[in-house]
Amino acid sequence: MLIQMRAVALALLLAPLAPVAFAADGADKDTSSYVVGLDVAAQLKQVAPDMDLAAFERAIADAFEGKPPALEQAQTQRLGQALAQRVASRSGRPVPGLPPGSEPPAVDRVQVGQMLGADVGRSLSALRGDLAMPALMRGIRDTLDGKAPSLSADEIARARQAMIAQGQARSARAADDNRQAGVAFMTANRGKPGVFATASGIQYRVDKQGQGPRPRATDRVRVHYRGTLLDGTEFDSSYSRGEPAVFGLGQVIAGWTEGIQLMPIGGKYRFWIPGELAYGVRGSPPNIPPNSTLVFDVELIDIL
Repeated sequence: MLIQMRAVALALLLAPLAPVAFAADGADKDTSSYVVGLDVAAQLKQVAPDMDLAAFERAIADAFEGKPPALEQAQTQRLGQALAQRVASRSGRPVPGLPPGSEPPAVDRVQVGQMLGADVGRSLSALRGDLAMPALMRGIRDTLDGKAPSLSADEIARARQAMIAQGQARSARAADDNRQAGVAFMTANRGKPGVFATASGIQYRVDKQGQGPRPRATDRVRVHYRGTLLDGTEFDSSYSRGEPAVFGLGQVIAGWTEGIQLMPIGGKYRFWIPGELAYGVRGSPPNIPPNSTLVFDVELIDIL
C-alpha cells in the first residue's frame, strides 16, 4: 500500500478501479449499475478470453458479502504473471519472463474469474448498497460480448455525470468526517504514556528499541510492517505476505519518510500518521478512505 508491491493481475494489467459513490436519487439504480458495468468491462476486455464470467460474478458477490478471496496470495501472484504473459502474447508484444517464441502458460479460467472478481468486488464494495448486480453484470456482458449498449450515449454521459457529482459530494463529506475523527484521536492519544510527537504531527511509540544506525531520507530499507485504520481494519501487511518489504524512503508517504528515520536498525515502533502526511484528501481507494489517520507497526530490519 505504501508502494505497489502486490503482483496481482489488476496491478499488472488493468488501470485502477477508483469507485465513485452515488445515490439512487441522482441516477436510476439500474442505469447507474449498468454504466458501472460498462466501465468495469472496458478494463477487462484484454483478459476476457481467459476469464470465466460466472466465477467472476460469484467472486464479486462474495466480496460484497465480506467473504475472503477464494485464492491465496501466492496463487494470485502466479496467476497474475501467467495472465500478463498471455495478454502480451495475444497482443503481439514480447512476453515478459519467457524466451522469444515461447508459448505462455495455460491458466484456469475459473481461477482467473475468481481473482479478478475479488479485486473488482473489493474496489466496488463501498457502493454495494447502491449497485444492482443484474444490471451491473448486464453492462459487463454487453461489452465483453461486443453488443451495443442498451443506453444511448447521452444517457450514459448523464448517468456518469450524476455519479461523479454525487461521488464528489460524498467523498468531501467523508474526508471532513475522517479529518475530524483523526484530530480527536490524535489529541487524546498524545497524552498517553510512552507516546511521543514530532513537530509535523506524527505520533509514535517505541515498542522495541534498536541498536543499529538510523536511515537517512535517501536510503533504501528493509522492513516488516502492518498498517491499519483507526478502527483496526488492516489494509496492508508485509507479515501477511510472508516477506519483508524493500523500498527507498523517497518512494513512500511523507509520514513514513520522516518516521522511519527515527528508528535504529532492530527497532520496532508504532506510528500514528495524520491524513495530511499519509494519503490526504484523495485517500487510496478502495482500502484507505480520504483524510484517514493511519496506524503502522514497523520493524526496521536493515538499511541497504
